[in-house]
Amino acid sequence: MNASSAPSAKVGAVVLTMGNRPAELRALLESVAKQDGDPIEVVVVGNGSPLPPIAVPGLAVRTVELSENVGIPAGRNVGIEAFGPAGREVDVMLFLDDDGLLPGQDTAELCRQAFAADPKLGIISFRIADPDTGVTQRRHVPRLRASDPMRSSRVTTFLGGANAVRTRVFAEVGGLPDEFFYAHEETDLAWRALDAGWMIDYRADMVLHHPTTAPSRHAVYHRMVARNRVWLARRNLPAPLVPVYLGVWLLLTLARRPSLPALRAWFGGFKEGWTTPCGPRRPMKWRTVWRLTRLGRPPVI
Repeated sequence: MNASSAPSAKVGAVVLTMGNRPAELRALLESVAKQDGDPIEVVVVGNGSPLPPIAVPGLAVRTVELSENVGIPAGRNVGIEAFGPAGREVDVMLFLDDDGLLPGQDTAELCRQAFAADPKLGIISFRIADPDTGVTQRRHVPRLRASDPMRSSRVTTFLGGANAVRTRVFAEVGGLPDEFFYAHEETDLAWRALDAGWMIDYRADMVLHHPTTAPSRHAVYHRMVARNRVWLARRNLPAPLVPVYLGVWLLLTLARRPSLPALRAWFGGFKEGWTTPCGPRRPMKWRTVWRLTRLGRPPVI
């Protein structure tokens, strides 16, 4: 069966919210409702916040309210499981930031076509663009050669709030790492998916509008980034690469000359990463290391 005659993939979407952006959330859901093709089923997860009644014409929306903020990866995992174990009620899962918006009506259909055309494609990372300027921040292009955000390519990680995942990936390698709370959870899943033989694409033609922001706006940013970087290495890398990877990131952090409070938080997180449980260790195969290297990002940077 070729891609054009294959049954249309059933698409679901998970939106995680703290409940503090109701207007933006509604705009996002309205953009999901306008997508071409079969209707998309949506789960909105209130991460430690009550949700108002959500009714968008043409859109089936389920809601889940969590009594506390469990963090981004755990909250998104709740959304996945709302579609059954490993999200098996749908074929493709979209993950969308609650203050984002899909400007094109063909994004879901492009996802269906991409997954149908490439059986080994597991994850698609969308291009994030500022709605006013159209600018894509360099950090939102998930590869080292990030100067041209309009170039699509194979990549080794993806953007957490603007992506599509084939749900078979979750069934095979598990969900996002609950323990991470915030930062690097996407790379953890990406490495496990790549190790299982799946591929990841960055698609410049699949766009999520999102206001330009700085990641350091989060109070826990520097500590979480450092702690989770250590956990990421401890969980996924062959033992000889762990000190190399973390040594490179230590040097890069110092080269960026962060403020003294930021540096203290970073080193506190770095220490925490070594002294606290990181979850199960499943080091990737050496052939996966080579695949990552051929894709332009060896797992030492």
